[in-house]
Amino acid sequence: MNALKTYACYNKNNELRMRSSSGAIFSSLAEYVFEKHGVVYGVAMSSDCYAAELISVTNKNDLDKLRSSKYLQAKVGNAFKNIKKDLLLGKIVLFTGTGCQVNGLKKYLGKEYENLICVDVICHGAPSPALWKEYAQYQEQRNGGKLKSVNFRCKDNSWTDFGIKEVLEDTSEGKAKKLFISKDEDFYMQMFLKNYCLRPSCYDCVAKKQKMSDLTIADFWGINDIEPEMSDGLGTSLVLIRTVKGQNIFNQISIKLKLKEVSYEAGVKKNSAEFRSCTRPLQRDAFFDDMRNLNFEELEEKYSAPIKHSLKAKIKNLIKSILRIMRGGAERVMQNMDYSLCFVFDCKEEHH
Repeated sequence: MNALKTYACYNKNNELRMRSSSGAIFSSLAEYVFEKHGVVYGVAMSSDCYAAELISVTNKNDLDKLRSSKYLQAKVGNAFKNIKKDLLLGKIVLFTGTGCQVNGLKKYLGKEYENLICVDVICHGAPSPALWKEYAQYQEQRNGGKLKSVNFRCKDNSWTDFGIKEVLEDTSEGKAKKLFISKDEDFYMQMFLKNYCLRPSCYDCVAKKQKMSDLTIADFWGINDIEPEMSDGLGTSLVLIRTVKGQNIFNQISIKLKLKEVSYEAGVKKNSAEFRSCTRPLQRDAFFDDMRNLNFEELEEKYSAPIKHSLKAKIKNLIKSILRIMRGGAERVMQNMDYSLCFVFDCKEEHH
């Protein structure tokens, strides 16, 4: 189902944008619901950062838990049951999740609720929570600390600048230490982006064929070529309006946004995950077998060679593009739409 309308937009509050994956549209929607004394459901990391889970928040102070993307499958728990209770109490409920989570909620409820707003994100796929847990524990072991928080889309430098950011508590000085790793070099991110660690259903996603949300939000990849005035390096969101309810809600928050209506085709040109499932790698089953039989260091060593090769190829192609421009060619260097991970570790020893 194509969108009723398609927008490039971002929140006028740059502080909110820097705390969000792209243009802070989710924050705008959440604030609207809070003003109506409603409830916002979304994905947060667990206290030990080994898992992701659907939770609810009712005020701005807790909204940071739900901001920014989480690249692993989230536990639903009692979220659907609690949403139904809130709806029956007459509360406005904003639910944000993947397309399959939205469709699952709608089918669980069995009827439409006027006080329910459903927002899905354009989804590449849901990585294995088992792989994430192994990765997180490996990071702790390798860095000698306890994982305190994780940001899968850290953009301290800019939305388009790539780098991975880890923050650790320094054992000797007792203060945080920050490290950066490119998504092109990070093993977990590469297994995610190269489709090795996704759920089997992600390779033929039903939710891409049946859209049940009111709005869809995503990064507006390629915005610099389509609407350059909407690209300032801090993050631009793509918003697809699915329903009349979705349009009405978007109209309510639009005063807080800089926006530009674009065609659906332009909006999804660099975002094919809106309508196309990812390709299943030939080695996908072998990867999961290895994940069960190898420790994380052995797994990384076996599958990291293609990552290094891919990074070298990217650098080589970028240099070629720059040289062509320096020689007066008409080609443009495409912006690298990259993102990063941010880890926070507490290196205090646990005493039992």
